[in-house]
Amino acid sequence: MSLWRSWMFVPGNQEKKLMKIEQTEADVVICDLEDAVPIQEKELARMMVKRVLEKKGIKKIFVRINDISTPYFMDDIQEIASYNVDGIILPKTGKKEHIHLVDHLLGTIEAKHGRKRGSTLVVPLIESAAGLHYAFDIARASYRIHCLAFGSVDYTLDIHTGGTKEGNEILFARSWLVNVSRAAGIESPIDGVYVDIQDKEGLKKETEFVKQLGFQGKMTLHPNQNGVVNAVFAPTEKEIEEAQRIVRAFEEAVQQGNGAIQVDGKMVDYPVAIRARKTIEQAEALKSSEGGSSVRI
Repeated sequence: MSLWRSWMFVPGNQEKKLMKIEQTEADVVICDLEDAVPIQEKELARMMVKRVLEKKGIKKIFVRINDISTPYFMDDIQEIASYNVDGIILPKTGKKEHIHLVDHLLGTIEAKHGRKRGSTLVVPLIESAAGLHYAFDIARASYRIHCLAFGSVDYTLDIHTGGTKEGNEILFARSWLVNVSRAAGIESPIDGVYVDIQDKEGLKKETEFVKQLGFQGKMTLHPNQNGVVNAVFAPTEKEIEEAQRIVRAFEEAVQQGNGAIQVDGKMVDYPVAIRARKTIEQAEALKSSEGGSSVRI
């Protein structure tokens, strides 16, 4: 299973930062061609990101291209998808037809450049009321869709409200995306950024909250945020040990014809055992991916 917890944005026009992405703590790096790049540097950013993809190592790299309504979209997708990019972040996704177009273009580009069809994943960025309304249709629009991501900053702008640290104004949207993702049969969604990059305690608190809601990860803006996000979304030693006890006890009970038992004074049945197995799988996935170093960008 993939365990992609932290998704860090790196501006596509900042070469020094781009050159260090293989060494960051982020599970996924998002090379950004959209909001982080001034209009006059769009072409330069695209060129720099292509250089990164040419030298791509083991780090998972997605590219946030410019949205479909812009004059940069077609050049972005045609040039970026011809390289060994893991996936495309599609901003301002508002309806399934956006995904249909991207899917068609990616298929054509993959065939032209000898890449396996479907090798380029798509993560729709839901950041408007329309996108949230049609999120289920969007999630089901292509087999390429790995998960949905929540663009909380633009979403609050779209619904004419301001963002708060409490997040009451986006609770519905977050919960809706978790439910839609499950109903559509895709991976759990990725939460939006925490804009106060100096507030690690606030980031930790928010990340713990969205994990409890059902998110699988969170987008980040700064290297210092990745460690916090990774730690929250990683099973603790206590959780792993408890999961192992549950799985062992439940497997023994099932062999004896029992489908519900007590472990450490808690009732355990099939759903609890399945959750425990998932915790163990997450721990094993993390263990197999360990070994990278960490640097500041």
